[in-house]
Amino acid sequence: MHGNGTKHIQRVTTTEHSVKGGEMNFTRSGLAFLLASLLMTRAFSQQSIGDFDGQVDVGPVKHAGSCSYDPVTGQYEVAGSGTNIWFDRDEFHFVYSRLKGDFILSARGRFLGNAGDPHRKLGWMIRQSLEPDAPYVDVAVHGEGLTSMQFRRAAGGDTEEKKSAIRGADIIQLERRGGKYVMSVARFGQPFSSESLDNIDLGGEVYVGLFVCSHNAEVTERAEFDNVRVTVPAKADFTPYRDYIGSDLEILDLATGRREVIHHEGGSIQAPNWTPDGKSLIYNGSGRLFRFDLETKKPSPIDTGHATANNNDHVLSFDGKQIGISNHSPELGGKSIVYTLPIEGGTPRQITQRGPSYFHSWSPDAKWLLFTGERDGNLDIYKISAEGGEEIRLTDSEGVDDGSEFTPDGEWIYFNSSRTGRMQIWRMRPDGSGQERVTHDDLNDWFPHISPDGEQIVILSFLPEVPAKEHPFYKHVYLRLMPIGGGEPKVLAYVYGGQGSINVPSWSPDSRRIAFVSNSQ
Repeated sequence: MHGNGTKHIQRVTTTEHSVKGGEMNFTRSGLAFLLASLLMTRAFSQQSIGDFDGQVDVGPVKHAGSCSYDPVTGQYEVAGSGTNIWFDRDEFHFVYSRLKGDFILSARGRFLGNAGDPHRKLGWMIRQSLEPDAPYVDVAVHGEGLTSMQFRRAAGGDTEEKKSAIRGADIIQLERRGGKYVMSVARFGQPFSSESLDNIDLGGEVYVGLFVCSHNAEVTERAEFDNVRVTVPAKADFTPYRDYIGSDLEILDLATGRREVIHHEGGSIQAPNWTPDGKSLIYNGSGRLFRFDLETKKPSPIDTGHATANNNDHVLSFDGKQIGISNHSPELGGKSIVYTLPIEGGTPRQITQRGPSYFHSWSPDAKWLLFTGERDGNLDIYKISAEGGEEIRLTDSEGVDDGSEFTPDGEWIYFNSSRTGRMQIWRMRPDGSGQERVTHDDLNDWFPHISPDGEQIVILSFLPEVPAKEHPFYKHVYLRLMPIGGGEPKVLAYVYGGQGSINVPSWSPDSRRIAFVSNSQ
């Protein structure tokens, strides 16, 4: 518990006396009630909840708030009273931690019940202190749908507001970048709409958390939050492929949209494959491959012989008996070369003779491999026999062609191409004929992965400001889902990641879940 919790309780009482002056006439029973309320507030503010340090009622609320956390679903249920978060002082329930530096707060939130005040509020808040008149910045979603960034620049000052064009947002994100604050909101499934705020100083260490305000002193409102993430991003001057931050191995359930972090490492792990038996994930880290047992939640290394400089282009055969890897072989100038080996591990068999070659897919019958080859300065898609031999060029366009993957029926190869100036998803026949564009938007789409039932595709989408030919680390990205036959992609997850998040096929065998990697310091 941070020492400010007790100090806050005392100062709130003093402040309310000074504001209301002679209008406050406590009876003995009223004073006893107030003291009991303060003691209760102090007690629950010292309890940790989920990933938060504690909880507290800010301001003289009439009904004490609460928070519960379900570790199985990752859901928080926050109950709060309070007249408002507005003008020069606030009343609400706050579930908080203390943070310094830059961070990204993200969650999906909704009110429980539809009959509350239209001005009730839920959201994320960054606050200088727990005083009711403290400077703050928040993202507030109102009961009637208004979504806005609210802020108070100085203690006791009036609240100001920047309204979002999105109404009824349930995806809420608030980011601090030095003295800049960015609100990004969406209705689940849609891309973000963002607003920013500059030149507001909340200090170095701040209170950060989820809030609920009923906008009616007589009632208590409840809200549910899931996919709650507090992300500490990479430093702005980090050097790619040298400076890494932590990695969270996550599983996303398509039916509910809920995400579960099943493993964390302080360094970089990337690109989880899901084994066809549904029991394990395979990912790379520090040049090695690891099998992560989904029952024991423990990783173990896979023996890849001399291939100990593997990148994140590794894929299992459809029957799960073999794995193809891309290894930077010192004897071949350090260029990435494709090898295959048994899924249990063993001696790698070299397939491509030239590099760089980055492996991406097996054919369903395991007779052909697809890879991206850099030849004469151009990145194109090639296929080669699983026995090795001559490589066959399938694309020949300006820009980057990458991320090729066979459909389970072997009829199509999906891939991403920057030939239009924007990275988009394309498809072609196995001989390279019939190349046609699949996505048509302003995002940069990479790595199409087809579900085992052949009905849907998951793609990784970078925002327009990222150059089309790049898929860098540590960016705001979307995981998006679209029907195999085409249509508008729907956002499945709002992720801080990028390179290594989902470079390889990572569907569960039943086509109901996907695995991916997100990042945070």
